[in-house]
Amino acid sequence: MTKIKIVLVNFLVFLVSILIIEVFFGHWFAEHNFGPYMREHRLKKNPVVLSYNNIKYDYIYKRNYHGFRGDEIDPSLIKAVIIGGSTTDERYKPEKLTITNNLNSLLKKKGYNFKITNAGIEGQTTVGHIYNFKNWFPRLKNFSPKLYIFYIGINDYPFEPDQDEYDIYGGGYGHIKNPEAIEVFFDNFKSNSFFYDKLRILKQKYYLTSRTEKYDHNFFDSKKLQDYEYINYNKALELHDIKKLKIKHKKIISKYLNRVKILNNYVTKKNSTAVFINQVMFDGLKNEKLFILNYSLIEYCKDANIHCIDLAIKLDGKINYWFDRNHTTGLGSKIIAETVINDLIKIIKEKKLF
Repeated sequence: MTKIKIVLVNFLVFLVSILIIEVFFGHWFAEHNFGPYMREHRLKKNPVVLSYNNIKYDYIYKRNYHGFRGDEIDPSLIKAVIIGGSTTDERYKPEKLTITNNLNSLLKKKGYNFKITNAGIEGQTTVGHIYNFKNWFPRLKNFSPKLYIFYIGINDYPFEPDQDEYDIYGGGYGHIKNPEAIEVFFDNFKSNSFFYDKLRILKQKYYLTSRTEKYDHNFFDSKKLQDYEYINYNKALELHDIKKLKIKHKKIISKYLNRVKILNNYVTKKNSTAVFINQVMFDGLKNEKLFILNYSLIEYCKDANIHCIDLAIKLDGKINYWFDRNHTTGLGSKIIAETVINDLIKIIKEKKLF
């Protein structure tokens, strides 16, 4: 046998061995494989430097193997999740300063021995949250939280009346699945490959992403500070005409509440409890579409006997609660958690969840 034949035979044996390992130990035929989904939201370990108000935060933004923000956790052990967009993910601040972490600290102080897990994904609307129940959560083995908290509103109000909000190119999915066919193919391969999966796990454990994300939040210049006014709920009632807004934004409201209904149905089918919390921006309820969505959500919750927490009516915001139009500072996240915690515990007690 020539040297070339020996090399070819060895190479063939090597390829066959790789193929056998992939088939038997990869995720190709596994019930809970991720396929082309969640590639952008799993196994992330990115160094971040954030500058805000003369304070510098140097931290690691992590998403675990199953796609949640933070350290590894077996999905079967997750008792509660909070779902939302970037205002829930809060990648622009250390994990300890997030709404989720503040809620967990308050629950612990009040004697509740469970943690809320952060399932926020940047850019998601309620369309994206529905997509989670179809393409993310079913891929998590024995994932059955008793409590689903939806922190919603800010990413939904920009929809136009006749817009197809379910268009995958519209952005509301939070890039759970890449819309490009070639990327879907490669994402599917990477997620199912035994070797690639193990390499990513090792990288997550021992290495940081080489590129440091840097953010400098100085949204509020002197003019914005001078002109700043927070429109709380009482001021909003004077500013907006509810009856006219209901007519003007009828389509948007109807579609929004239908998505809320779909989300609640997903949760109730799992014998779990859904809680919906509305949102405000840096200027409160000045935006008429956000105001009427918030108002309509609470009204719908009462009629449909769904659990909702009206943050919009409770919060009287201040400029230092936000570092841009939508995202809260560490102080803002703390205040929001403190504002909703009693209502949340009331629901937990009423439903005897924990």
